[in-house]
Amino acid sequence: MSPSADVYRPIALRNGAFTLHGEATALYGGAVHYWRLDRDKWDSILDSVRRMGFTMISIYIPWEVHEIERGRFDFGQVNPSNDIDAFLSLCEAKGFKIVVRPGPQINSELTYFGYPKRILADERLHARSARGSKVVLTQVPKPIPALNYASEEFFAETALWYDAICSILAKHAYPHGGIVAAQVDNEMAYFFGVNAYIADYSDASIEGYRQFVLDKYGDLPGLNSAYSASYSSVESLDPPRRFDATSRQEIPWYADWAEYRERYLITSMARLADMMRERGLAGIALFHNYPHPLGPGGAVSGFTAPYNLAALEEHLDFVGFDIYSRKELYSHVKTIASYVVGTSRYPYIPEFIAGVWPWYLNPGDLDDEEFVTKAALMHGIRGFSRYMLVERDRWLDSPIRRDGRERPEKVEMFRTVNEMLEAGDFRNLRRQEDVLLLANREYDRLEAASVLISFPGDFLETPSGFSEYAGALTVSEDSLGFDEPVQLAKATWFSAFSDALTRSGFGYVLSDTALPAKRWQAHKLLVLSTFDYLDSGLQTSLAEYVDSGGTLVIGPKAPSLDSTMRPCTVLREALADAVPLAAGAAEAKIGSGRIILVPDLDTVPAILAEVCGRSGLVKMTANDPAIEVTVHHTVGDPRTKVVFVANPTAATIPAEIEVGTELDAVREIWDGRDVATHGTTIAESLPPYSIHVYRCVFSA
Repeated sequence: MSPSADVYRPIALRNGAFTLHGEATALYGGAVHYWRLDRDKWDSILDSVRRMGFTMISIYIPWEVHEIERGRFDFGQVNPSNDIDAFLSLCEAKGFKIVVRPGPQINSELTYFGYPKRILADERLHARSARGSKVVLTQVPKPIPALNYASEEFFAETALWYDAICSILAKHAYPHGGIVAAQVDNEMAYFFGVNAYIADYSDASIEGYRQFVLDKYGDLPGLNSAYSASYSSVESLDPPRRFDATSRQEIPWYADWAEYRERYLITSMARLADMMRERGLAGIALFHNYPHPLGPGGAVSGFTAPYNLAALEEHLDFVGFDIYSRKELYSHVKTIASYVVGTSRYPYIPEFIAGVWPWYLNPGDLDDEEFVTKAALMHGIRGFSRYMLVERDRWLDSPIRRDGRERPEKVEMFRTVNEMLEAGDFRNLRRQEDVLLLANREYDRLEAASVLISFPGDFLETPSGFSEYAGALTVSEDSLGFDEPVQLAKATWFSAFSDALTRSGFGYVLSDTALPAKRWQAHKLLVLSTFDYLDSGLQTSLAEYVDSGGTLVIGPKAPSLDSTMRPCTVLREALADAVPLAAGAAEAKIGSGRIILVPDLDTVPAILAEVCGRSGLVKMTANDPAIEVTVHHTVGDPRTKVVFVANPTAATIPAEIEVGTELDAVREIWDGRDVATHGTTIAESLPPYSIHVYRCVFSA
C-alpha cells in the first residue's frame, strides 16, 4: 500500500504545502508528553501552548509505558495520565491539529527507547554486527541492544501494540477528529549505528540483502557479471564486513551493501506504515523523521547514506530530518533545511530545537533557538514540531515547566515566531530555487562503504571530531585505480559548487541523485559532481533533462564507466561537440538545453556565475561575502516577496542587499518595523549571528 492508495483523503501534499480540502494548512506545533505530566495539569498546559500561537500538538505514545504485560495495556485504567483517548479529546476540544507518534520506537529519552523491556530481552529481535555480536546502542541513561527490523518476530510483536493503540487513534483521525498525520517509528538509523559495518548482519537481514542484490541484477549471471565473480548460488554471497577494496572492480559489491542498508530502512518503514493503514489510519498523512545527518558540527555532502528520503516517499507521504543545533552551526542547519526543501513533498522538521537534552556537551540557549528557527525558515522549511514544549525528566529549559509555569522570555520568543508566521502567511510562501545542487548518491555510498573505523553513534559531540558518520578522518584514501580517491574528492567538489552558488546570489536548494528525474524540471539549472563512473540510467536521464531545455553543470569529469565499471559514455558523447569556455571548461548544446563541464576547481565560481547569469535567474547580491540571502515568493502576489538576510558570523556587518528591482516598501516582520528603502537596495547593520526577515513590496 502507498500514499496514493485508493482511499479518499481530504489531506494532501501539494506544491510543498500540507493541505486540508485543498487549502494550505499550517503545522506549527510541538511535543507534549501527556504520560509524563500530572493529568490535572493537561488543561492549563495546553492553554499555555495555545497562547504561544501553536496550532498543533505532537504526541509521543510509548509502548513501553502503556504495556502491562504482553497483550495487556493501560490506557488510563491504572495510571490516569496514560489516558491517551482523553488527552486526544482535550486537544481536539481546544482546536489543535494533532500529530501522533506511536512508534514502535519513539526514543523520547526513555530508558528502553519506547519498547517494553521484554522486547529488548528477546534475542531473536537483536541486530547483529559484522562479527555476529549483539549491537549495543551506547546511549544514556543505560546501553540497550539495537533491534532487528528485518525479522518477522519483530513485526508480529509490533502488531500487538498497533492493534491496541491504532484502535484508539482511528477514532480521532481526521476528518472525524484532530489527528492529521502520524509518524512511522522514529529516527530509524540502525539505532544511530550508521557506520556501514556496525549493523545489521542478522540472519533475516542477510537474507534480505541477498534478495535485494538478486532483484537488482535480475539473476545470478547478472550478479556475477556486476561483481566480476563466479558465485554458484546467491546463498554463497556474503555482504562485506570491512573495507578492503584496492580496485574499482570491487566497488559494486561494497556500494550495494551501502544501498541495501538504505533499502533495509525503507522496507521496514514501509511495512510499519502499511500496518498502520490497515488499522484505520489510511486517511491521514504518514511520515518519518530521520535523525540529523552529517555528524557533530555538520559536514559537506555525505548526508545521503543510509538515508534515502526520495525513495522512502514512494511509501510515505513525506520525510524530514530533525534539527538540533546552535547558531555557530549555521551551515549545518542550512544544509539540512535546503536538502529537505529540495527533496521532500512537504518540508517539515519533525523535531525542532526547544530546550535541551541534559547530556549535550554544548547546549544552546534562547538566542540559538531564535537564530536556528529563522535559519530553517530562511531556507524554506514550512512546518515543524518543537521538541520539547513542556519540560520533564531528561529534558530541560523548555518554554513551559513541568508544573505548568511558563518561562516568560521563551514564551515570548515562540509567540513572536508564530505571530510572524501567521501575519506573513508563511504557509503560502515559496522559496526561489532556480538551481538544484545534487549530491551524488553513488559517491556518498562509496564514502559510507570505504570507512575504516567504526565510531559508535551516540550523537554526543566529541573533542576528537570523530563521528558515527563517514568522513575525511575515517575513510580510506585508496584511489582504487582512479586518478584520485572519489570517496574524498566528491566532498571537495560538492563544497566548491555549494560555496560558489551561495556567493553568486542565485537561489538554490539541495537534493541527491535518488530524486526522480521528473522533479528536476522545476529547476532551470542542475549541478552535479561527476567523476570516472556514473550509473547508466542516471547518465541517460541527465542527457534527457538537457535535451528538454535544462542546463546541466558537471565536473570535474565526464564519466566513461557505469556503476558496475563497464563502459558507459552517454555524457561524454553529449560533450563531443563542446566548444571551449574560460579556463578549460567546455559547453555543448543538446536539443534546447546545454551541458557544461568544469574540470578545474579554481574556475567553478566564475563558470557558475556566468552560466547562471546567461540563464536569466533571479539574483540578489550582498556587499559582504559572509552575508547570505534567500528570496521567497508570495503565492498569488508577484509584487511581494520575503527576503531573508543572514549574518552567520561573530562580527557586526553593515549590510547592503541589492535586490535588482525598485522597492516601494520594506518591513522587517520579526521586529515589526518599517525599513527605509534606497531604490533597489536594503541597507542595515546586521549584529553577530542575526537574521533579518524583510517583507518587500516591489514596484509594478
